[in-house]
Formats: sequence, C-alpha cells, structure tokens
Amino acid sequence: MTDKRVVVVTGGGTGIGEATARLLMEGGHQVVVAGRRAEPLRRLERETGVLAHPSDVGDPEAAEGLVEAALTAYGRLDGLVLNAGIGRGGAVGDLSLQDWEDVMRTNVTGPLLLLRAAIPHLLESRGSVVAVASVSALRNATGNAPYATSKAALLQLCRSVAVDYGRQGVRANIVCPGWVRTEMADRRMTRFAEEADLGGGGAEAAYAEATGVLPLGRPGEPREIAEVIGWLLSPAASYVNGAVLTADGGATALDPGTLAFDFHITPRGGAGPDPR
Repeated sequence: MTDKRVVVVTGGGTGIGEATARLLMEGGHQVVVAGRRAEPLRRLERETGVLAHPSDVGDPEAAEGLVEAALTAYGRLDGLVLNAGIGRGGAVGDLSLQDWEDVMRTNVTGPLLLLRAAIPHLLESRGSVVAVASVSALRNATGNAPYATSKAALLQLCRSVAVDYGRQGVRANIVCPGWVRTEMADRRMTRFAEEADLGGGGAEAAYAEATGVLPLGRPGEPREIAEVIGWLLSPAASYVNGAVLTADGGATALDPGTLAFDFHITPRGGAGPDPR
C-alpha cells in the first residue's frame, strides 16, 4: 500500500464516516464517500475535497458503481471502510419482518456486495478493509435482535475476508464502538430521555445516564473512532488481520454482575437500548 491511499467510506456523510473521511483527507489520502443522502455528502465534498458518490450499496449495481467511481477518479483502490448502517429494535417474537429485512440488507448484504466488487482491486493493491460493527456484535440488550444479529454477521463477514484473502495481502479488521455521539445515537438518546423521564435534560442527560457506568464515564466522539479506523487502514497495522477492536469506553471490560456494588440500579420496565 502506498503512502497516499485511495479509500472508499460508506455512510460517509455524518458521524463516524464523516470523521473518518476528514481524518484521511487530512493525512493526504484520496477519499470517496458514499451514502443514501446526497446533501451531507455534497457538503463534505465542498468542505474537504472528498469525492461524493451518493448511492445505496444494498443495490448490486450501485456497489459496483461506487468501486468504479473510485477507480475512474484515482486509478486504484487501497482501502474500504464499511460504515453504513441502520438500526431497528425488536425482540424475536414481535419484531417486524420488514425491519429485519431492512437491517440485514443495509448492514450485511450491502457490505457483502461492496466487498465482492472491491476484492479484485484490493488484491491488486494489497489493501485493507475495516468494518464498523458495534459492541452489539459482542453483547446484547433487550429488544435489539435485528441490529445485534446484523452486526455479529458483519463481524464474521469481515473476518471471512481476513481468513480467505490474508495470504494474498488483504487485511480485514473490525471496530466495535459503544455509544458515540452520532445522528443515530442522538435520536435514540432523545427517545430514551423522554421514555425515562430524565427531567427535561434531553439527549445530554440520556448520554450521561447511559454511559455513567462506563470506566471512562462518557460517550465517544466520532473522531475517536475515526482514529482507530485510520490506524487499522495504515501500514502501522500491517500485522493486524481479523482483529476485533472494541472502542467502547471500557463497556465490554465490565462485569455487569458487579455494577450494583458501585451504582444503584433498578429496572426501567424492559425498554432496552435500541442499536448504536
């Protein structure tokens, strides 16, 4: 992989994807950002010089078109950040089948289609893949079946790339963030604040409530996750392949059975967190 890399970032208009695109551009790389909403991508294009390519990579032709756009503009493809995702809640017995299918199409099938289109070019460049999963791929919560299942599937999809193509020089790794201040998390926190009656504090009060038990005691920022992604894409991580790196403020290091020693915890009635 050359010092100046060409990287495709899906879900690149906001949140972790936007922060990753900005970080890579600051490092002198070429970045193509994809997403369903054109306006955030165009704004990022104006501000940073990324190449915006609005598309729904759940469509096979769109996935191929995204890879082709990178090749046409820059002649190569060195990195792929699988960040696009949506969240839907529901327990197995009562979730909407449409929600299930929508989540799987965006969070699993879309990455599969993009990987299929990108692999030949990543083999040529000995490139790198980073999938943005979630701690929900490793730990579950109530009412979280579609999202948690999709993120666990994404994790293993990326690990399959690591195993199948590692000897040919392609690395693939997974980042599992916890609560990070993104548009999707903000919406969930706003709903949580209303459901839990947190005294009118809105999303900020909800973030404080949800992350107060963490060893770091706060949510993450998109730039913090972007730094992890940027490192995994880089030659500095040249022997890291198939890794699952949590960036969760210590959430998965905690033993939930001991939380009661430090916090007063009472049930809220089973309304668990929607996806991160």
